[in-house]
Amino acid sequence: MNPLLPAVALLVNALVWGLSWWPFRQLQALGLHPLWSTTLVYLFSLACLLLFRPAAWRGLGAHPRLWWLLLASGLTNLGFNWAVTVGDVVRVVLLFYLMPAWSVLLAWPLLGLRPTAGALMRLALALGGVFVVLQTPGMGWPVPESLADWLALMGGFCFALTNLLLLKLNTVPSESRIFAMFSGGTLMAGLAAMTGMHQGFVGPMPSPSTALLVLGLGLSLAFLVGNMALQYGAARLAAHTTALIMLSEVVFASASSVALGAGQLTQRTLVGGTLIVLAALWSAWPRRDSA
Repeated sequence: MNPLLPAVALLVNALVWGLSWWPFRQLQALGLHPLWSTTLVYLFSLACLLLFRPAAWRGLGAHPRLWWLLLASGLTNLGFNWAVTVGDVVRVVLLFYLMPAWSVLLAWPLLGLRPTAGALMRLALALGGVFVVLQTPGMGWPVPESLADWLALMGGFCFALTNLLLLKLNTVPSESRIFAMFSGGTLMAGLAAMTGMHQGFVGPMPSPSTALLVLGLGLSLAFLVGNMALQYGAARLAAHTTALIMLSEVVFASASSVALGAGQLTQRTLVGGTLIVLAALWSAWPRRDSA
């Protein structure tokens, strides 16, 4: 096996996530809310999984903690996909990648891992970056300014929770974990879409059109390939290597959105984003001690 293949697979997954904002926005322009898009994307992936692994659903009964994974992964996808569709993509991705800071806070109650001095320093660095990104000149305490900000923060928190739950559930068959994650994307986004439609801020699904079907199928296939690439790469590389490669999503998302006018690299965003990315790099970098 070519030793570069796992790394290339992870880069493919990061590229899919980093560029996903564009098809989500195109689908929204055609009348399909990102909550409906997310529902359909993961319904397609779920159908493909059950086609080849029809017994994958049984894991939910045998391992009840998979329901927590379903919830966390579903909210991750709901938050990120909705946020990159309606918000400044650069800002959203940076707030989402506060995930290593959330991991420090969540690892103690979930895995019994007390935060070390190094972990607390990484947390402070990441939070400092968020404060810079969120700080509005002339305003007081930095707080999220928009729905996209809140969704990005929620998505990053749930992504950290998803990763920790995957570690906690590492003895559960992989097909059961994947089923829980695909089901989460389908159910959580679907329930949110139906709730939003009832409340009047999400429209019904539009009538099918050629453009809608082509874009929807293309996005669904891309996410399916991306998820398969992630499973392949992450299973063959060290965790810190996986985390480092996955940070390339920030580059893909930022570069593409700035080039196409969907994001801005202000001085504040650049400084805060640098602190957040440095904290993530520090978290992923291999180290000899426990810090």
